[in-house]
Amino acid sequence: MHNPDPSQAGGGHDPLQQLEWLVTALSNEPHTWALFLDIDGTLIDLAPTPDTIVIPSSLPANLKTISERLGGALALVTGRALPYADELFRPYRFPIAGLHGSERRAANGSVERVAATAAFDEVKASLAAAAGEWPGVLIEDKGAAVAAHYRQAPEWCDEVEKAMGYYLLQAGEDFTLQRGKMVFEIRPAHADKGGALQAYLGEAPFQGRRPIAIGDDLTDEAMFKVANALGGHSVRIGDTTLPDGTASQATMFLSSAAKLRDILARLAR
Repeated sequence: MHNPDPSQAGGGHDPLQQLEWLVTALSNEPHTWALFLDIDGTLIDLAPTPDTIVIPSSLPANLKTISERLGGALALVTGRALPYADELFRPYRFPIAGLHGSERRAANGSVERVAATAAFDEVKASLAAAAGEWPGVLIEDKGAAVAAHYRQAPEWCDEVEKAMGYYLLQAGEDFTLQRGKMVFEIRPAHADKGGALQAYLGEAPFQGRRPIAIGDDLTDEAMFKVANALGGHSVRIGDTTLPDGTASQATMFLSSAAKLRDILARLAR
């Protein structure tokens, strides 16, 4: 049974229609689709710090059930490092692209990653020392990337952004500054979530499928762009516009991570 594109069925931005379309499409045509999911703000609610997020008890098992129904064509595409992401969903190990695509574990278990250099370790140490002047700002060492979270101290936003620009210059041309929800991150420049999605679609069990990409932040826009171009769909959690006022490239929208978890629970049942 073929499920029509929701944007062609009228009311393409109607959240109720989108919810029903996602459930029907993934249930009726599991071998047609590949599912790519961001973690923070998408599968789970945002928290004041990365270490205080809460994983709903049923979520890991629901993802495992859906993955099995999709023949394994489910991957997590996240800004978190691989080991940390794995801890969130124990005891299950999913294909995961971490650090916005800078490291990636394929479905067969093989891992590709960008290693942190001694020079970048020095940059991270300098940033951590500087952060002592910004009470409430959290520095997260991700190995080949480093993030400055200011959710608990938004008054430091401009100062942190200026400093991250300075440390980006110290890191060199192989790195870029990524802006997100209450966070600035220096990460490898030659990878993004869109590239990670494409890489998965070039290998089993994702190959030959249409992608559904779901995320909530600026870094997910690269994933949305690729999914759309390949005849798939993209779902943004939250506002239809980006922080700079431009429209998201997502083709569908859901109001919250909780709403997405409801969809996943229905799929798992």
